Amino acid sequence: MTRYLRLILVASSVALSFVASNAIATVTVTFTQPERYADMPFASWDRERVMKDLRGHFDKLGATLPPGQDLKIEVQDIDLAGRIEPNTRFGHDIRILRGGADWPVIQLHYSVEADGKVLKSGDARLSDMNYLNHGTYLNHYSASEPLRYEKRMLDEWFKTVIKQ
Repeated sequence: MTRYLRLILVASSVALSFVASNAIATVTVTFTQPERYADMPFASWDRERVMKDLRGHFDKLGATLPPGQDLKIEVQDIDLAGRIEPNTRFGHDIRILRGGADWPVIQLHYSVEADGKVLKSGDARLSDMNYLNHGTYLNHYSASEPLRYEKRMLDEWFKTVIKQ
């Protein structure tokens, strides 16, 4: 009797893990030739941090998709808000935001799939020329968030293109 009970418990846990793994949306993010991006930090650790932060943000957005839908993002180019200026005093470059021709731009290819079928796909060139003038009422990311303008721009794109 105990042997059969164990067998039923194992079979049940396998079935539950299979159902759970199929219900959760997966997000795949690839960065195509990041060394050729228009504006990325010079230091390799800083570039990695930017890509890790963006990947995490896409994961967060993808988690809001209905169960069974998968999001695939191919980031083709990034131009971060502001411009990098050398700063020898602190030992690393700093990013200066002036609100001129230094707005954020992200170019990507995306697809949303379910059961092997493409539900949505396309190319997008996201930009926010007015990124400094939205005020805090539209940008709910704190001033300490290094990619707050890029994340706000991605949030708007996701809400209007992917979630619609």
